[in-house]
Amino acid sequence: MIRVLLVDDQHLIRAGLRMLCDAQPDIEVVGEADNGREAITLADRLRPDVVVMDLRMPGVDGITATSRILADRPGTRVLVLTTFGDDDHLYPALTAGACGFLLKDAPPTDLLDGIRRAAAGDSPFSQEVLRRLVQRAVHARAEVPPPVDGLTAREQEVLDLVAEGLSNAEIAERLHIGVTTVKTHITSLMTKTGSPNRVRLALFARGV
Repeated sequence: MIRVLLVDDQHLIRAGLRMLCDAQPDIEVVGEADNGREAITLADRLRPDVVVMDLRMPGVDGITATSRILADRPGTRVLVLTTFGDDDHLYPALTAGACGFLLKDAPPTDLLDGIRRAAAGDSPFSQEVLRRLVQRAVHARAEVPPPVDGLTAREQEVLDLVAEGLSNAEIAERLHIGVTTVKTHITSLMTKTGSPNRVRLALFARGV
């Protein structure tokens, strides 16, 4: 069962999200917060697996709350769900440690899939957001990093599949290995490439 904390200052949004999650056999909403300060307190007390976080809220905003929650409980996965997909919200959220970024106009199935992927250690992003991340990296004309020494053949295979956008479960199925093994390879790859998160690792693999 995936334990979820919903954070949004609009009661109607939270009610809709709760109804959607409550209909799933593998997702349990353990709490709700309407501001960042309350989210920090509840995350510490309820210990959710995934926090579905809005960004614009009165008082403590979602970016600050994300940073505080992850400082106290680094194993928590924070999935941003917001109306604002612009760079001024996207990059600060990623810097704060959010594992994924979904827009509120996404289909309900995308949100449920995002929660499950976040809980499994993946990084779910709306296609529009992911496309902009790649375009920004290309337009920035970042230098292509030199080849990484010391990658095993298996790590290179995993890196290539991360670049294709496959989830941990999909990589495991493709390579006929366990999901835990995939996670171990990705952790090693992030260390060897100096990538702070999965998105940066994918961009590295694509040479952008």
